[in-house]
Amino acid sequence: MQNEVPDPSSAGSLPPLRPSRSARLRALVAGNKLFTLVLAAGAVLRLITVLGYPGALWFAGDSYVYLGATLRLRPDLSKSTGYSLFLKVFEPFHSLTLITVLQHLMGLAIAVMLYVLLRRARVPRIWATLATLPVLFNGFQVELEHMIMADTLVEFLLVLAATILLWRRRPSWPAVLVAGLLTGYAVTVWSGDLVLPVVFVVFVIVRRMGWRALAAIVAGSAIPVAGYVAWFHSWTGTYALTNSDGFYLYGRASSFANCAVINPPASERYLCLSTPVTKRLPPGTLIWHIPQVMDKVPGGPVSVAGNKMLRDFAIRAIEAQPVSYAHVIVNGVVLSVDWKRYDYPSQGTVYDYYFHTRAQSVPNHVWIPHKTARQDIQAYGRQGISRVVKPFAYLMSGYERVFYLYGPLFGLILVMGLGSIIRVTRRPGGFRLGRWRAGPDAALPSGLPWACAVVLLVFPIMVADFDYRYVLPVVPFACLAAGLAFASPVSRTDPSDPSPAGAEAALPASAADEPAPGTGPAPADGLREGTAPEGEREGEPTRSATSLPT
Repeated sequence: MQNEVPDPSSAGSLPPLRPSRSARLRALVAGNKLFTLVLAAGAVLRLITVLGYPGALWFAGDSYVYLGATLRLRPDLSKSTGYSLFLKVFEPFHSLTLITVLQHLMGLAIAVMLYVLLRRARVPRIWATLATLPVLFNGFQVELEHMIMADTLVEFLLVLAATILLWRRRPSWPAVLVAGLLTGYAVTVWSGDLVLPVVFVVFVIVRRMGWRALAAIVAGSAIPVAGYVAWFHSWTGTYALTNSDGFYLYGRASSFANCAVINPPASERYLCLSTPVTKRLPPGTLIWHIPQVMDKVPGGPVSVAGNKMLRDFAIRAIEAQPVSYAHVIVNGVVLSVDWKRYDYPSQGTVYDYYFHTRAQSVPNHVWIPHKTARQDIQAYGRQGISRVVKPFAYLMSGYERVFYLYGPLFGLILVMGLGSIIRVTRRPGGFRLGRWRAGPDAALPSGLPWACAVVLLVFPIMVADFDYRYVLPVVPFACLAAGLAFASPVSRTDPSDPSPAGAEAALPASAADEPAPGTGPAPADGLREGTAPEGEREGEPTRSATSLPT
């Protein structure tokens, strides 16, 4: 039998060999060395935290409510407990360390999503990497990830939802539905992001994604919220997320309310404060200590009647003193960009935002009926209340006090974010503002993260008070907007396909698997894939301080 000689012409018909996963991973790392390095450093930082503080850290009030509501599943009158549903999923493991590790992974995942979105928008690798540093290396971010608190989960859900909406010019309606579900669930976790679904709906409308996408974002956002409201009603008889919006809004109004100007009805006169405005405590501290709220409100401050009375008084104050209301909002924003970190709203609140070198003490007090906070911690984690391991705890305690996002830098990032929407160009005779990209809606993909950052920063100040913890969910969106200011413009030859040639080489494997230009749907005008820009080489009431009704 003679050996057959293969026909050379038939060789060309064989499909090309697909690189193995390990080969693709090596190529991905080799093409993004700088980001891989900083991501690994961020992971090491979080590993040191896990070693230094086995289990979890606690924020007075809120943490105990979330854990108690997990073990005895129920809504809470003063804060939405969607976070407890997350904790409930992992209750069978009886490991607080598992929860904190998952939250640290969420922090790392947020940085990855920022980097990938920026690279798709043709942002140079170095700028895309720099945009992730405030998330990866902010000591307060790392500390919050290690607490039994809802903030990290909210941050992750919102960034993931925004990533889905920005990934393509016209995402499919199922993808938009997922983004809506994530956003709606985030609202049940923390009501400080209550306006974000509206921002996303407006984005879908203005970007003309179609009626299916609009229906998907509305339905997706509404389903988790409606489900939680129905659950809350089954326990309290009230259709709401909480019974505390008036309680916190009254606290906000207390920082400027003057009854001589407001002239409230006789039934609300007892809510007036005699202390001069300049000598009043911050709202997040004051509402826990004034007898007008804690002792005299009919039914209590988080009853239906009491919450309504407090809300009515606060609205009267805002309507009568709009300038004073605007002034306290501006003051809150200024605190976020101030160089100095103050003991605001109280020293006790700020104390919980730091790593310490001694174990935390947990009060033997009942937050959710039938069990104390200590009993709940031991029942869920089946371990000690709090532990500190040297020298790791010393390292993180010292690190956080030096390496964090300083206020002026945060302010600079916010201002730079405007550069992704408009740009200043120098012309003869002066400077001129102009669009970063041509087209009626070209700045909108960049505008979404910047709008999210502004809303997340201002809304909590409007309805409750400023808190340093509330700044952290703002940071990823502010950094994404600032990074997009360095995106390279794209020259289009086909208006239906703006993706530049060779885009796959600069992207992770998951992005490179998308259909090549001309072979399938492609983003039409959103955040775009891109090769390396010019000049870059390839291959490189529950008492909870100022807490919103979360």
